[in-house]
Amino acid sequence: MSRIFLSPPDMSGNEQKYIDDVFKSNYIAPMGEFVDKFEKSIVDYTGVEYALALSSATAGLHLALRVLNIKRGDFILTSSFTFIGSVNAILYQNALPIFVDSDESWNISPTLLKEAIKKSPKKPKALIITHLYGQMAKIDEIIEICKDNDIYLIEDSAESLGASFNGKQSGTFGDFGVFSFNGNKILTTSGGGMLVSHNKEWIEKAKFLSTQAKEPFLHYEHKEYGYNYRMSNVLSAIGVAQMEVLKDRVDRKREIFNLYKNELSNIDEISFMPEIPNSMGNRWLTTIILDKTNPMKIINSLEDNNIESRPLWKPMHMQPLFKNSLTVEDGTSRNLFNKGLCLPSGTAMSNEDIIKVSEIIKKGI
Repeated sequence: MSRIFLSPPDMSGNEQKYIDDVFKSNYIAPMGEFVDKFEKSIVDYTGVEYALALSSATAGLHLALRVLNIKRGDFILTSSFTFIGSVNAILYQNALPIFVDSDESWNISPTLLKEAIKKSPKKPKALIITHLYGQMAKIDEIIEICKDNDIYLIEDSAESLGASFNGKQSGTFGDFGVFSFNGNKILTTSGGGMLVSHNKEWIEKAKFLSTQAKEPFLHYEHKEYGYNYRMSNVLSAIGVAQMEVLKDRVDRKREIFNLYKNELSNIDEISFMPEIPNSMGNRWLTTIILDKTNPMKIINSLEDNNIESRPLWKPMHMQPLFKNSLTVEDGTSRNLFNKGLCLPSGTAMSNEDIIKVSEIIKKGI
């Protein structure tokens, strides 16, 4: 019996052709035709002005903080209910995270965000918000809060490429945005990310830092330190092919969500991650809450049938690494973690696979 994975890669069909083109050109390094094409495809799709292809979304967050001159001892507000990649970049700069809990949207709470700003030992320099599981946070309210308090806004859109609010794409609202192309994302380059911004100078600075901060001399000269963060032409070729089917992938993710909802919504204890008004999520993963049943019971039942699932993210403020960090919480993300799970949501899943998963869940409740 073939394993049903949580969110495996789904190739468009042109990836190998474009990789062959790269090898014929011999531009295997982090430069070449497909790097430029991949960046342009993100610009064209999202409407952002500038894009920089990188080794990971975390690298993008790190460069954003570096460009914004975040330093040791600075406070950075961030979503607590997220993957640690959203927070690691803060640590790389020796800055201090302030974790902000979620609200009913599962994303960061604007009310608690205001409280966190007031409680910060000194004025926070920036906010990193996550658009969780492909669903938009309350970005309109968050923008106003950041403007009122002169705080930079960085969107962690690692999971939300293709999501939008009032018709505007995720990742394009803030000072910076990042997308992820890890192996389990809606699009994949096996590993990789994209930093985007409407500010040309910032992206040029990030590009300079991402290529070891080499000064424009024939010899290697450096006035500051940089990183080896650029994406290769090979992986960019995969990205170009993947971007050709992004709309189809978003449509299929939303179909999968609706199929699960049709199968499971009549069970009283099951609820799904909401979609806020005026938004359209990409439904990267279909996620549910179980009011009574232990999620691990369902996870184990699915595993017995060779089906992968997993708990929701463990909030960052609950992680041992951050036991001494400042947190503003009301228990929302803790409750979601204790009661939630992620269901298989790969775009190559058949409808029969979804029904099979649903039937196992029904039997386990």
